[in-house]
Amino acid sequence: MSQRNSPSSAGSQPQPAPGRPLLTATVVAVVAALGTFGLTALLVNIFQHKQEARHPFFRVVELTDDIDDPAVWGKNFPLQYDGYKRTSDMVRTRYGGSEAMPRTPTQADPRSVVAQSRLEEDPRLRKIWAGYAFATDFREERGHAYMLTDQLYTERQQVVKQPGACLNCHASMVTAYRKAGDGDMFRGFEVICRTPYAEARPLVEHPVTCIDCHDPGTMALRVTRPAFIEGMRAYKASQGVKDYDVNTMATRHEMRSFVCGQCHVEYHFAGEGKRLTYPWHNGLKADEILAWYDQSGFKDWVHADSGAPMLKAQHPEFELWNQGVHARAGVSCADCHMPYQRVGAMKISDHHIRSPLLNINAACQTCHKASESELLARAETIQGRTQSVRNLAMDAVVELIADIVAARDGGATDAQLGVARDFHRKAQFLLDFIEAENSSGFHADQEAVRVLSLSLDYARRGQRALRGLPTGATAATE
Repeated sequence: MSQRNSPSSAGSQPQPAPGRPLLTATVVAVVAALGTFGLTALLVNIFQHKQEARHPFFRVVELTDDIDDPAVWGKNFPLQYDGYKRTSDMVRTRYGGSEAMPRTPTQADPRSVVAQSRLEEDPRLRKIWAGYAFATDFREERGHAYMLTDQLYTERQQVVKQPGACLNCHASMVTAYRKAGDGDMFRGFEVICRTPYAEARPLVEHPVTCIDCHDPGTMALRVTRPAFIEGMRAYKASQGVKDYDVNTMATRHEMRSFVCGQCHVEYHFAGEGKRLTYPWHNGLKADEILAWYDQSGFKDWVHADSGAPMLKAQHPEFELWNQGVHARAGVSCADCHMPYQRVGAMKISDHHIRSPLLNINAACQTCHKASESELLARAETIQGRTQSVRNLAMDAVVELIADIVAARDGGATDAQLGVARDFHRKAQFLLDFIEAENSSGFHADQEAVRVLSLSLDYARRGQRALRGLPTGATAATE
């Protein structure tokens, strides 16, 4: 018998340890189970995220055009509502925004915090607005949460009897317009415009809310302000487009700016009915708007010192943005002030509406591949240069006012002062157009400097028009 087949040789082979096959099988089973569990969890997660993306909100309540309370909308859209509430933040940037200034509440004004006074920051503003309510009270802008409260308690309300038309940009107006017009928005708009502010104020309850920009059934963006609808129709007509309807002819991307442009615009009150009107019949540029005001003979007030028929510009962000590089590149207002944010699988617009300079990562770095500090420096450089030219134009307008007063005190007639007063009107409106615009020139920096340069030129031409006239005791250098 060979050694290979001997019993002793066979017995020398290694034998499996007792229980090892069972242990191996157990490990394999556990690994398989974990792998199955992990794969299942991954598939469930993917399914859930797909469902989230497919259903970005839960219909907790049924929304209609009769519900203007943002808290009710917030039940369906809690993430957006949370951002909306945060517009109560008060944060100042270098050239804008507001600091929380404490004040002692009174029965007439219960506010315990207000924004800082622009009149105290720059006393020249009192001179250019002499005889107008803005020379009494004008403060830095605050977030949307304050827009209705600050309008109600501004001291300007004590100087003049403002019309209900002022509510258009400071309150949620959809339900108010519908009720006032018995279901007809445009008729209700006309009724509230001509109603004294004190009587119209109880008709509204909230600042601008969800219903002012969104259809309650589809959540699609929409324009709800008749003045903007009419203004865009007039503007498009100047470009050869007849019967333009913003709600049916604008693209969704355009609507991401138009819903903001409903309020962030220049305007005036037309006629005895105080109908809110956007003066875009000649175009959106400052001098095109000025030309239309001149053609129509409109004035806001007569300057208390110079006697010139004056115009007061009001927050023309939409008009200036339209002249800038971002507008030309197809960047909407919402892209910067309400940038998209990811929450799980959902992509939503950040409803914490604020300066992009307070949110550079989301608002700017999506397109601009530079550091936050570099982007902030670029923006502040633009704003600083605009402010420098603004100050030159402001000085020139103030000097022109003093020169007109001196000539009047010296015996100059209204006929002799007419040309200088017209230049004062033009110079101050163009200055005020950039002063009232809340980006400090950033929305269109070259256009802002162009407009301020025109203002400066008009002011100096007004001074030249006074040469040769006798002067009184008032010196132009005062």
